[in-house]
Amino acid sequence: MNSTAARGRAGVIGFIVAETSLFAVFVVAYLFYIGKSATGPYPRDVLDLPLVGTVCLLSSSITVARATRALAAGRIARTGAWLLVTVVLGLAFLASTAQEWRGLIVGRGLTIGTNLFGSTFYPLVGLHASHVIVGLVMLSLCAAFAWSGALKTVHADRVELVSWYWHFVDGVWIVVFTVVYVVGR
Repeated sequence: MNSTAARGRAGVIGFIVAETSLFAVFVVAYLFYIGKSATGPYPRDVLDLPLVGTVCLLSSSITVARATRALAAGRIARTGAWLLVTVVLGLAFLASTAQEWRGLIVGRGLTIGTNLFGSTFYPLVGLHASHVIVGLVMLSLCAAFAWSGALKTVHADRVELVSWYWHFVDGVWIVVFTVVYVVGR
């Protein structure tokens, strides 16, 4: 591994550690305020388990891993296909989140200003969604480069770093899902 690749790995690791700290603050705030809202709605009253979105997002870790393996093996077209599948799964997760938020806001009257639950739920889940969007932009660019022929096997380390970020986003979702939809209900 050359020094540029090593610096890239160290940079991504540093970024993931910093982002983990940020998410930790939001998770602790959510856990601290569970059950402290003076008025409803409460999590148990309005939250359903987002199983379809969760399955899509967690499955996308498998597809992005397949994409990185395909690129390392020189299979550029296959890399592009797996990256596209990853993007579609990520978009399905975001659509699921958007549908949930619409139902909560329009159907159940839960906004960020409704109570402590709303004030901690939307920033935590929204922070995660914003990270999904950033990941989808990076994955889409990689897929576009694969389809255009600009992505080569020599770029495998860079695509792997994008996959690290995506795995981080998936790992954070496991924590958010557990805290919000399992413990918090």
